[in-house]
Amino acid sequence: MSEAGTAGTPASTGSVLRVPAFRRLWLGLGLSSLGDWLGLLALTAMANQLADGYAAKNYAIAGVLFLRVLPAVVIGPLAGYVADRLDRKTVLVWGDYLRGALFLTIPLVGTLWWVFVVTVLVEAVSLVWGPAKDASVPNIVDPRQLEEANQIGLATTYGSAVPAALVFSLLTVVDRVAPSALGFLDRGAIDLALYLNGLSFIVSGVVIATLHAIPRGPADAHGETTLVAVIWKGWTYVARTRVVRGLVVGMVGAFAAGGVVVGLARTFVSDLGGGDAGYGVLFGAVFVGMALGLWRGPRMLRRLSRRRVFGAALIGSGVVLLVLGAVPHLEIVVGLTVVVGYLAGAAWVTGMTLLGLEVPNEVRGRTFAFVGSMTRLALALVLAVAPLVAGAIGQVSFGPENHAGDPLFHYRGAAVTILGAAVLMVVVGVLSYRQMDDHEGPSLLTDLRRTLRITGTSGLYSDTGCFIALEGGEGSGKSTQARRLQRWLTEEGYDVLLTHEPGDTEVGRQLRSIVLDPETGAISDRTETLLYAADKAEHVERVVAPALARGAVVVTDRYVDSTLAYQGAGRALVDDEVEQIARWATGDLRPHLTVVLDLDPQAGLTRFEGRDRIEQETAEFHERVRSMFLALAAAHPERYLVVDARLPVEEIERLVRERVEPLLTKAARSAPVLEEGRP
Repeated sequence: MSEAGTAGTPASTGSVLRVPAFRRLWLGLGLSSLGDWLGLLALTAMANQLADGYAAKNYAIAGVLFLRVLPAVVIGPLAGYVADRLDRKTVLVWGDYLRGALFLTIPLVGTLWWVFVVTVLVEAVSLVWGPAKDASVPNIVDPRQLEEANQIGLATTYGSAVPAALVFSLLTVVDRVAPSALGFLDRGAIDLALYLNGLSFIVSGVVIATLHAIPRGPADAHGETTLVAVIWKGWTYVARTRVVRGLVVGMVGAFAAGGVVVGLARTFVSDLGGGDAGYGVLFGAVFVGMALGLWRGPRMLRRLSRRRVFGAALIGSGVVLLVLGAVPHLEIVVGLTVVVGYLAGAAWVTGMTLLGLEVPNEVRGRTFAFVGSMTRLALALVLAVAPLVAGAIGQVSFGPENHAGDPLFHYRGAAVTILGAAVLMVVVGVLSYRQMDDHEGPSLLTDLRRTLRITGTSGLYSDTGCFIALEGGEGSGKSTQARRLQRWLTEEGYDVLLTHEPGDTEVGRQLRSIVLDPETGAISDRTETLLYAADKAEHVERVVAPALARGAVVVTDRYVDSTLAYQGAGRALVDDEVEQIARWATGDLRPHLTVVLDLDPQAGLTRFEGRDRIEQETAEFHERVRSMFLALAAAHPERYLVVDARLPVEEIERLVRERVEPLLTKAARSAPVLEEGRP
């Protein structure tokens, strides 16, 4: 039994964090993650300090990074199996204690070989600790809160890199400005960072030890499938599925290119004249960008299909990385690093979402295991190879000579190798995009231009009555909710008009038969748009405007947003032109509230039999429609309510009522209500 709140309460960040057991686990995770990132910075800085010579420093840093990944490649697939057969609370508590103790020994021993040993041991423990933590979350939150809880955990894991970078940079600045303050330590700020790291793990263990919601004993696992079978089935599924193949190519290639940057970041900063503080700032910039990309990237790119977002973000990150490697100024590099992180974050969260949506449930676990193994393997290889390449390149000079007789362009091995990684990222992005794009609808450039244009805030709102529009894709339940809303409002004594588009006028019914009847066949996209606009003009003039004038509550099933979504995003038409037509047809009359019932198109199209001309369009067409609805809602949240259409009908009705009720102040009560609300 979890300590979560009422099952009927919609999940939110606040509601999840109000669960005492989850709050303690989240605090422990935050401390562990902070220590982990701080430890990575300190270990790479220590390796850089203990090695002698440019090539040796590269190899030492790469050794630390490579050894962080190597255990995942070797024992990663077995970690979940082991975690399920040990007591979870014991794993979490003693895993933190053990990692903390290991980090505390590093400054005491103070040798490079011990840094390598501790890195391997800590990663081995973390591989078991992570699955135990993930498996414990469902035991301490309500099932309805699980998705939000996982998002909080993910944000904490990666977001803690930013304060870790700030702490490390601050310590190095103090060590440089006032070396006597840390003079009692052999390596100053680096040793102090490692001690703080060790203590953060120990405190995390103490916090998690207070948890009582995690069941004692091992989990009940029923995995008869062998490791070899899991890998083989994952490989064969990826090989024969085009979309998943494109995702794997993109994710593995992105990890490889990212590994080059991570492995050479410390040396690259040194080449640009920065020290440990500069390295910390650059490290933090990556994760600031990633956090923004994870949070805002998918929202800003909602008008693109997820498949296009993934490929476009990879290509964009490669192009920006190319500029980053070519610019020899640390300040500019830091700014560009934020952009690279943003695009990488958007690609990462989109790729993971696509894997969850595109891969059938029966092979999803095997596919994730395969992808995880391949990405770690790619990362491990490049972490080992990149410093070797950078060391072998040394220095490269070319171009016309300046006044001193030196070549104009001068790069060291780290920058040249990063430039190579940027080219790899662009190539991978193009290959991934070509594998995943269905080549239907508008071009990628057209879609990208759309992301920069969201509809404006101007418009006319009726001073009398209340205008409510229900929008969403096929099978999302708009008609059901419209009827329920009408019934409730009628019971409350309001004058209610229930209407719909297209087809709720004499002219509209004829237009509806043209645009929706499959026998109509193919018609021009512009013709279709104009037919819908004609229906809207007649609908507003004959039905909506008179009802609002008398103070009625008008509830319409579809309105202008449907035209923007279906004809603007679904067809290869320019958004601005479609919007101008639709707004002109309706006199720019806007609803006081638009309710968007959001549902995966594949799920919506299975809710009914028999499809009209629009419903027969491709899944990608309907995905673009859904993305536009969400983009419109995200642009003006004060005028929209987005509801998950998978919720029970009664729950959706309750959420709609709560949002509609404050808008009824100008609506007329006790007026006669005839059949379907028609005056």
